[in-house]
Amino acid sequence: MLLRIGPREQALQIHNRVAGIPPSETVLIQMAQDIAAGRVSDAVDTAMDNESFYSATLKNLATPWTNREQTAFAPLNDYTATVIGMARDNIDFRTLLYGNILYTVNGVSTPYANNSNQHYEDAQNQAIPLKTGLAQRTQSEVTGLPAGAVSGVITSRAAARAFFIDGTNRAMFRFTLMNHLCRDLEQVHDVTRVPDFIRQDVSRSPGGDSRVFLNSCMGCHNGMDPMAKAYAYYDFEYAIPAADASEAEVLRLKGEGSLHYNQTNDVYKVIKGGVLVTENGDTRVEHKYLQNENTFKQGYITTDNSWKNYWRAGVNKHLGWDFGNEGVPAQGDDLAGMNKELAHSKAFASCQVEKVFENVCLRTPASDTDLTKIEEFTNSFAGSGFKLKQIFRDTAEYCMGQ
Repeated sequence: MLLRIGPREQALQIHNRVAGIPPSETVLIQMAQDIAAGRVSDAVDTAMDNESFYSATLKNLATPWTNREQTAFAPLNDYTATVIGMARDNIDFRTLLYGNILYTVNGVSTPYANNSNQHYEDAQNQAIPLKTGLAQRTQSEVTGLPAGAVSGVITSRAAARAFFIDGTNRAMFRFTLMNHLCRDLEQVHDVTRVPDFIRQDVSRSPGGDSRVFLNSCMGCHNGMDPMAKAYAYYDFEYAIPAADASEAEVLRLKGEGSLHYNQTNDVYKVIKGGVLVTENGDTRVEHKYLQNENTFKQGYITTDNSWKNYWRAGVNKHLGWDFGNEGVPAQGDDLAGMNKELAHSKAFASCQVEKVFENVCLRTPASDTDLTKIEEFTNSFAGSGFKLKQIFRDTAEYCMGQ
């Protein structure tokens, strides 16, 4: 229900929700005058000009995307800083997932390091303003990762630390879906897709019942595994702890790890019987893709990083692939290409709208009117060149006074 409040109250609400703090009296008066004159976007821009929009609102929005716990109570890192910087600089937000871009912080004595987050934690501890302190860099230049291996925040240290560590790299795919397409695997489940890329580590008869695989497991893996192949050369490596290492020691070693990208003729590291060994193998594929091969010997053996999107057809066609009709290919052989496929979907665009809507309106979109507005704001986001600030303008105007 809309409350009957005037421009001053609307200005206060907009500033509180967009910047996260009350405005000064001078700013409040200016915003109220803009609202009274029908210039609501100008009032929202004033709120977004506050440092707190960057160091609080955007940081709290993005930080849950950088960790498995999905908590906002985590230190600033390269992933979060890049989200904030791209929003500040009005960069096409889709390139967040595949661009050769990374933001560092000026004025910090501790430099960026591939094996530490100290640069960003020091920036946060020193309360360096992110509105002015963030510096756009080329990720390959900062990290030394080959330009062809860079893929936006997906190859940031924070993302690698959270989602490439241990496991099978499927976590990176799942959390990218959750964080940037607003879907978990159950919501893209489709048993009609071909299962030819499902790896050997997936049982075809869990508990001795093949129906479980055919009706459950297959519906996620048949779409995920062909796309997660794009991560085949990536891992987050850290020193292997001693068998009797304490939990604190294990966490310390993991905290000092870094993203590893297998290049031609690289050796890869394998743990056998608790012992770290190196193998020269004839593949660049990280060993995690080849583990548990005896679970189902006839399963797919990953040989390279080529990928294919089987969800262009079937029930997941509604995710709106190639939303801008830009001719984005549905298959390829690089990580940036796969993430571009995800980022150029309508689901990606509408997901950003939904997240900002919840942040500004303090509720999830539920009514028919809300859902119509989500569609409208998604198109507005696209029309702006996918600039994140446009979503804040649209949602703040829609929800002011609610």
